[in-house]
Amino acid sequence: MALATRTDRRPSLTRSLWASTVGKKTVMAVSGLIMLMYLVAHMAGNLKIFFGAGEFNGYAHWLRTLGAPVLHYEWGLWVVRVVLLAAVVLHGVAAYQLSRRDIRARPSKYVHKRRRASYATHTMRWGGIILALFIVWHLLDLTTLTVNENAQSGHPYENVVATFSTWYGNVIYIVAMLAVGLHIQHGFWSAAQTLGVGSAARERILKATANVLALVLTAGFISVPVAVMTGVVN
Repeated sequence: MALATRTDRRPSLTRSLWASTVGKKTVMAVSGLIMLMYLVAHMAGNLKIFFGAGEFNGYAHWLRTLGAPVLHYEWGLWVVRVVLLAAVVLHGVAAYQLSRRDIRARPSKYVHKRRRASYATHTMRWGGIILALFIVWHLLDLTTLTVNENAQSGHPYENVVATFSTWYGNVIYIVAMLAVGLHIQHGFWSAAQTLGVGSAARERILKATANVLALVLTAGFISVPVAVMTGVVN
């Protein structure tokens, strides 16, 4: 008598974690911290523009030779880009799926009495959309030079000045950086809670750290277009 073979169709550990609310929140927390580290490094690099064209262009060249001589030209930069892109995609997908899950979980009898979303929820949701659109514009502006009318390949300092010499370039960038600050202010604290770092005793410290990070990054990024507008950088 032949015995039927039963195939184990249980989902893998990775799939189970991704399917759970805790798993998605963990993905958001880790990917968010990766993006935060990138923002800190990116802001530090941007501030080199205050030391002149030679310093800033040298920094831009160094980025393309990152990992040399082990890695070929721009390979290190592409590694950073791929990791960052993966973090952005995972963060966005997890956020969207958690939002849809939250909407489906609401009892239908409250359809006319929907609870008001908190200020932080609105900030994170709309801030995420603004930042996603900004990333596309920023790449077209200073990476591919598609929308930068006065762009010159190989002249990053001049391209930054050209972007912030336009009213729309300043508006887009400043609005996006304000969204970054608000996103970090709530996201850092939320990530700490998800990863188990937060506690009642540490809550004040974590919130203060989130506020300082948000303020420093926002001010650091916005200082560049302000400097171009005021003629400090030209």
